[in-house]
Amino acid sequence: MSSYDVIIIGSGPGGYVCAIRCAQLGLKTAVVEGRETLGGTCLNIGCIPSKALLHASHQLHEAEHNFAKMGLVGKSPSVDWKQMLAYKDDVIGQNTKGIEFLFKKNKIDWLKGWGAIPAPGKVQVGDTTYETKNIIIATGSTPSTLPGIEIDEKIVVTSEGALSLPKIPKKLVVIGAGVIGLELGSVYARLGAEVQVIEFLDHITPGMDAEVSKNFQRILAKQGLGFTLGAAVQGVETAKGKATITYKLRKDDSTHTVDADTVLVATGRKPYVDGLGLAALGVSMTDRGQIATDSHYATNITGIYAIGDAITGPMLAHKAEDEGMAVAEVLAGRHGHVNYGVIPGVIYTHPEVSSVGATEETLKAEGRAYKVGKFSFMGNGRAKANFAGDGFVKILADKETDRILGAHIIGPMAGDLIHEICVAMEFGASAQDLAMTCHAHPTYSEAVREAALACGDGPIHS
Repeated sequence: MSSYDVIIIGSGPGGYVCAIRCAQLGLKTAVVEGRETLGGTCLNIGCIPSKALLHASHQLHEAEHNFAKMGLVGKSPSVDWKQMLAYKDDVIGQNTKGIEFLFKKNKIDWLKGWGAIPAPGKVQVGDTTYETKNIIIATGSTPSTLPGIEIDEKIVVTSEGALSLPKIPKKLVVIGAGVIGLELGSVYARLGAEVQVIEFLDHITPGMDAEVSKNFQRILAKQGLGFTLGAAVQGVETAKGKATITYKLRKDDSTHTVDADTVLVATGRKPYVDGLGLAALGVSMTDRGQIATDSHYATNITGIYAIGDAITGPMLAHKAEDEGMAVAEVLAGRHGHVNYGVIPGVIYTHPEVSSVGATEETLKAEGRAYKVGKFSFMGNGRAKANFAGDGFVKILADKETDRILGAHIIGPMAGDLIHEICVAMEFGASAQDLAMTCHAHPTYSEAVREAALACGDGPIHS
């Protein structure tokens, strides 16, 4: 019987990062994964393939709308959907093979198959049982759905099916105006589909700063996405290769229907812990079906830990990665820590949207005195040159101390720009610290500096 210091169940961003850190810290490590490739949902059917399609479809948008303005004259490219999917699959392959290489480099064993925990200190994979001092559950999440909706991954699809449709639909209805729905809706809108987003709430992107959310919806509407807000979907029926979606408007309880070629159900995700045997072990769970853990990611069963989407907190790959490194440090006798106040969120549409820390709404609810520094990308030379003037940077700082409490960006490269603010917040920096730091010209990052200046005496270019 093989014995390990740690066995990690799941090879997504949380699991594989945790495994590499464990191996680096001298622990004999194995990872259980039943897929044919490593990387979990993110690399195989989530983050990475969706970004490939977002990139490809954005290039088409640029060719159709901006090339001629720059003197690049010629026939706009046509879409070879089969080749675009092949490009996406190649990107997946490069990334998953990269994880295999890292496992070999760090002498991590891949136990191929689906894992179960018959008892503390034991992990069963197929007919083989392995002994280990510690078990880390990193099994991630799976798409959730609504009552009255049956997923077939052909006409009614989750994000997985939406990444591999046999053809571009003429009409796509997206149920849910969160990150996944808007990213994939954006892809198909650029590729020529008519896209309608149906959302239960009266606004898109739940939890986002309200001002950013309103501007984001306006920009997406200009790009052709339609929105039906305050609508509760009652059910979806399929017949003859089409779907009919029934929904009720919450404001007047009126019932409506809409037809579509494809329905994307993007109503969030739920922890995936099926088949692990947690109930028999007596592992404590939360009311939302998550594994309950303490501040060191330990469950109530000695030697069993959990991280990522399987536990509480935002379902983000980078949150899982941070937790994976932190629990590895704990198992190696070190101090593992994650600062949950500085975890950025990004939506990879065009423009991108990113955020970190508090929103104006959360600060008002706390009764905290704050100030706002804003700067529009229309005042940024690089953004204007690149047809990327939509959006703004918004920094929230404590009114008395000037310490940065949060930031929200909608604009070009927002997902990258947010990180200088993350670093600043990690060091407890003030808006003035950011404002007094030299930023290269011309760059998008100057808009971040200008927003920081706006928290003080005012921006230069506005």
